[in-house]
Amino acid sequence: MLIAGIAGVGSVLDEGQMHRPLVVCPLIGLVLGDLKTGIVLGGQLEMMALGWMNVGLSISPDTALSAVITTLVVITTHASIGDGIALAVPLAAAGQVLTIFVRTLTVFLVHQADAFAKKGQYHLIETMHVLAMIIQALRVMVPTAGVMILNMRTVEGYIDNIPSVISDGLQIGGGIIVVVGYAMVINMMDIPDLKPFFYLGFLFAAFTNFNLVGFGGLGLILAILYLQLEYRSPQKLKAQDFSAGEDDNDDLDN
Repeated sequence: MLIAGIAGVGSVLDEGQMHRPLVVCPLIGLVLGDLKTGIVLGGQLEMMALGWMNVGLSISPDTALSAVITTLVVITTHASIGDGIALAVPLAAAGQVLTIFVRTLTVFLVHQADAFAKKGQYHLIETMHVLAMIIQALRVMVPTAGVMILNMRTVEGYIDNIPSVISDGLQIGGGIIVVVGYAMVINMMDIPDLKPFFYLGFLFAAFTNFNLVGFGGLGLILAILYLQLEYRSPQKLKAQDFSAGEDDNDDLDN
């Protein structure tokens, strides 16, 4: 329940990314004594959620609710990862509707905070912020508690009774979402100076036996080298010399 509450708050704070499946699923797996399943399921759901983001007024599917309940159900009922993916898609859509409802409720708290700001009652503004966070935590905690109360054998029976046409279709849809997510990430990475590193990663993946840990270390080293070379480029050095010269002139003026 604590992890569910943290995930609910993290889904609106975003800074710590505590609502992402890559974080939530392993934590749930650790609590339930099946860390391996939590990590594998978290990786699968994270690939699906790569392209889920809020754009303008549109609210993305809810990764927090989906990750918490899916991991809970998969581990306690010993369902397959494929069944978890099929379950995660409708849960994310249901969480999206719940998120819109909760955010609509918090508009009242925002107006109250504005009224307290005009009166200079800053401690009450903080209270409104805390209440908003509590509501977001309950948004994930209450459905999670409902699933925990249910008889897991009953839940397992529901999962087994899902027609293969629906479960297979949801798994295929989840795979399509993964491709769309990667495409959106690649579009955001469409920087000419960084494209050689992107292609280099494909070459290493195709012609070497590197695992993900090795790729992560290699990417970190290349990023550090790139930053060092970038700040030693003539343009950067010239800009630094120019700014240093302006600082010297300011000191002389003073």
